[in-house]
Amino acid sequence: MKTTVSTLKKQKENKEKITMLTCYDYSMAKLMDEAGIEILLIGDSLGNTMLGYDTTLPVTMEDMIAHTAAVSRGAKNAFVLADMPFMSYQTSVYDAVVNAGRLMKEGHAHGVKLEGGARVCPQIEAIVAADIPVCAHIGLTPQSINAFGGFKVQGKSEEAARQLVEDAKKVEAAGASMLVMECVPAKLAEIITNTISIPTIGIGAGAGCDGQVLVNQDMLGMFHDFTPKFVKQFANVGEIMMQAFKDYSAEVKAGTFPAQEHTYAISDEVIDKLY
Repeated sequence: MKTTVSTLKKQKENKEKITMLTCYDYSMAKLMDEAGIEILLIGDSLGNTMLGYDTTLPVTMEDMIAHTAAVSRGAKNAFVLADMPFMSYQTSVYDAVVNAGRLMKEGHAHGVKLEGGARVCPQIEAIVAADIPVCAHIGLTPQSINAFGGFKVQGKSEEAARQLVEDAKKVEAAGASMLVMECVPAKLAEIITNTISIPTIGIGAGAGCDGQVLVNQDMLGMFHDFTPKFVKQFANVGEIMMQAFKDYSAEVKAGTFPAQEHTYAISDEVIDKLY
């Protein structure tokens, strides 16, 4: 069944958990879609996972459009959600609508995600008015990493917790269809989930959210240099891939690959004529 903003809201009403994973390419999109993952998020985290940047800040609209289009071609039933990269919506409401429109027209996304609470409500309202579904993102917002002074849990003080609750209410009122909460204390995230009517998706925000999202490379164990506390590795694909690469290299160097079964035949008569 095709996932839409309506089916996602119905899942929240029926207390059915929602699954979201980051996805950046066609082949992975096909696998996730076939597995039944309901939302494929083309996160600007592709800057870290696919392009090798230290932060998400260098990611461009062109990067996002290219990866979103690739995922869209592989997704048949999943909802394709694309991040709006740094400075694609902060500069003005006009820029926000134009760039959201590009992700829909050129990337074939089904909706866009932007970071921030009350301060981006004008952008959310304008994008929604253009008939583009919006997912808001509060808590730890990676594009604000320099302002935060690092990756830290958000909403731990009373003032900060109240601000997150207000942000959630305001983005809902602005027209957001769903809300991602990142690195928010579990009890606070559950309060917010029960306060608003739109689905909440948690990443490091506890099981009380309506759904969960992880970076696919994290949950597949593809990187070993750093694993966030909130990540569970559901497989150790990185080690399997590493061993396969080593085995391939060894067989090529030893001359055992390709073997006879991996080659195409030609008649001896043709070969004789060549000589």
